Amino acid sequence: MASLICTLRDHQDDVNWCAFSSKLLATCSGDKTIRIYKSHDFSELPFSPLTGHGYSVHCCCFSPCGQFLTSCSTDATVVVWSMVSGDIEAVLEHPGRSPVRICALSPNSVHLVSGASDGTLALWDFPSKRLSRTGGVSDTTMVACSFSPCSQMFMTGSTYGDLRLWDLDLNHLLAEKNAHDLGVSCCSFAPSILSGSQVVQFRVASCGQDCQLKIWCINKFSSGGFKMVLLHSLSGQTAPVLCCAFSSDGKLLMSGSVDKSVKVYDANTVALLYTLNHHERYVTACAFSPTSPLIATGSMDKTVNIWRLEDGCSGQCGKSLPEESAETPFEGTATVGRSKLLVADWSEADVSEWLFEEGLEGLVEKFKANNIDGTELLSLTKETLASELGIESVGLRSKLLRKVEELKSDSVCSGIPDEFLCPITRELMRDPVIAADGYSYEREAIESWINTKNRSSPMTNLPLLTTLLTPNHTLKMAISRWKTSQ
Repeated sequence: MASLICTLRDHQDDVNWCAFSSKLLATCSGDKTIRIYKSHDFSELPFSPLTGHGYSVHCCCFSPCGQFLTSCSTDATVVVWSMVSGDIEAVLEHPGRSPVRICALSPNSVHLVSGASDGTLALWDFPSKRLSRTGGVSDTTMVACSFSPCSQMFMTGSTYGDLRLWDLDLNHLLAEKNAHDLGVSCCSFAPSILSGSQVVQFRVASCGQDCQLKIWCINKFSSGGFKMVLLHSLSGQTAPVLCCAFSSDGKLLMSGSVDKSVKVYDANTVALLYTLNHHERYVTACAFSPTSPLIATGSMDKTVNIWRLEDGCSGQCGKSLPEESAETPFEGTATVGRSKLLVADWSEADVSEWLFEEGLEGLVEKFKANNIDGTELLSLTKETLASELGIESVGLRSKLLRKVEELKSDSVCSGIPDEFLCPITRELMRDPVIAADGYSYEREAIESWINTKNRSSPMTNLPLLTTLLTPNHTLKMAISRWKTSQ
């Protein structure tokens, strides 16, 4: 059985990554912050959120002992944080100042790898925080990285669709160039190693834009050669798969998808154990706790869900667990219940629940009879309340409309169309301009970027042919109309 035990709602933008240590949970977001929670009750630490990055934070990972956390960002840095004080221990600037999309620590805490939008890799000596080597692949973006359990090699995945195995000298050991059509999203080594007289075996999971979750076997032969074999290709999700992770014992494998679902499989038999449906937008992050039967899933709906997986399937194997199966033992910022991102997404039942909460329970039956859902609620006027719903009391009509206006104000920041957000700051644009790469940005953000990033495009990492910025009047008017409608 799987139960939703709490939902964390502290981030103000897409959740990009989740990571557990033995005692803590870290989450990072497009809102430029990393949040740290105690994993026994999911209360936030006093020094959280961590705010050292200037742009979106793409990935975070704990050192094996849990003493440090590393995070990487569009600001072209990897930051090392103390988990005792929340202080910054080091800021590592990626060579070439390209946006850093992924970072990974080796299980022995000796090495740190960062991968960037220009396809470069940087290998750092973690104890000294010094750069050891650089390498990479041109004309692609590194978006996935995972160290082998022996810490002697690591796997990367890119938007080109390839998986590559590297040694600590950044030499290619092998490459699977068409691992995922349209691009890799994530990859993860299983924690176990199988040894024989002539071969050592590792397992790796990968997922991508082809809607596939794949499990690979990597054979390392005594002769020094490597061979990569596809064991399983899982098609349980109907849209691109954005994240995957093995449990700490290697028995379970989890994936999250654009179809808003989380799938949990038996890693050995690949039997589907659970389908978890509680997020309202793409599932972008997933992680297993190493010390308890908990998983965390993050989403573009700005939330992190915490689930408890009980021992055994208890008759639920392969079955979908919708939000009605959730339990709610925690209060405060970790809550479940009516959790629609936009009022326009509310069902008729949600509207009824809201009416009760606002002391308007006398209108529930009338609203049910007229099938008033969230969209209809937002379009109500004095005229429709009087003529179509037959609400004669002027005071009641005024109170209801006042409450609806409060709803609109509360939700104005919750459902901003993505095209209205600056790709650099992930904030609503006030003065959008078009750069030479054809993308629109907030003027102040792109000017700052050009001044510090060697005139490369934040979206493509290719050189900008000109620094001329053209006001995007059409987009500015669209944003203005959207704000008025809210």
